[in-house]
Amino acid sequence: MAEKKPKAKFPSELRFNLVSKDWIVIATGRARRPETFKEEGREDTEKSQKTCPFCQMETQEKTTLIFVKGKKITLEKEIPKDWTTIVIPNKFPAVLPGESLNERAEGPYQLMDGVGFHEVVVTRNHQKDIPQLKREEVKEVIDAYQERYLEFMNEKFVNYVSIFHNHGARAGASIAHPHSQIMAIPVTDPDIENSLVSSRRYWDTHQKCLHCEMLRWDREDGRRVVFENEHFLALCPFASRMAFQIRIYPKTHLSYFERIAEKQKLSLSEVLQKALQKLRKGLGDPAYNFYLRTSPCDGKDHSHYHWHFEILPRIGIQAGFEFGAGIEISTIEPERAAEYLRKQ
Repeated sequence: MAEKKPKAKFPSELRFNLVSKDWIVIATGRARRPETFKEEGREDTEKSQKTCPFCQMETQEKTTLIFVKGKKITLEKEIPKDWTTIVIPNKFPAVLPGESLNERAEGPYQLMDGVGFHEVVVTRNHQKDIPQLKREEVKEVIDAYQERYLEFMNEKFVNYVSIFHNHGARAGASIAHPHSQIMAIPVTDPDIENSLVSSRRYWDTHQKCLHCEMLRWDREDGRRVVFENEHFLALCPFASRMAFQIRIYPKTHLSYFERIAEKQKLSLSEVLQKALQKLRKGLGDPAYNFYLRTSPCDGKDHSHYHWHFEILPRIGIQAGFEFGAGIEISTIEPERAAEYLRKQ
């Protein structure tokens, strides 16, 4: 009788924090040795285009979506030389497709395999990020976000789709070439979970959207508004987590990003780009992260929630109080930050 081989270990794990109720990705498949943390320094983000993997797109093994000047195309044999936005699997994924979550316990702890999808949205120009692109090129990025979201939300085990963009080494960008990332995972972002609870509680009590009420007040007050157009509003939140934080909301009550309409995507492209241009001009091209906050795709009713984008410039320093108390210290009032950004 042949000896039964042990089941191969999945290359990443999702571990549940019993105290905070957070899920944590342990990316075991990236195979870092403990001693490598002695010299953490990220990859030089000023590397030349000659060595940039995103400038050598013909070397990619697979693509999942390609745009050429606003038009989605079907890949036949090779990637077209005039591509403008492209979506590819992440070469070093934090999660991977799997046939089972393999949920299990270790003593009091819960964990499961890191099942999901991890992709990269790449724009063509190595030097120009979203603030410097043409408006139609920014809209193409939004198109890619929506297209892949709609694909992932119907996949088995996917309950939440995270879309985020890191700009600059301090914000976690290990490759200088502008790109966003999409992760589709089986668990819901704990920050979203907290927001959903608050939104639901306010909705049940007042039959109104909490975010819509905040937006109504901020538009009337005006002091924290950075920029707005017909469909979207950019503002510095009343209780900003970081200096010059910006939040971008649809003006009407919308709970699900993936349902965004064509004209809304054009408006979102303008407001997102304007907000990032103002940060670039006013703060000297700071590192930043922006990410989507939207209702989970878990099949439940989240119509009480209001989706939005968060932009966090990485210009402050998180120290002992922030980590120990879990309370952020912002060194400028959001009213002054917004006033300054409006002038840029």
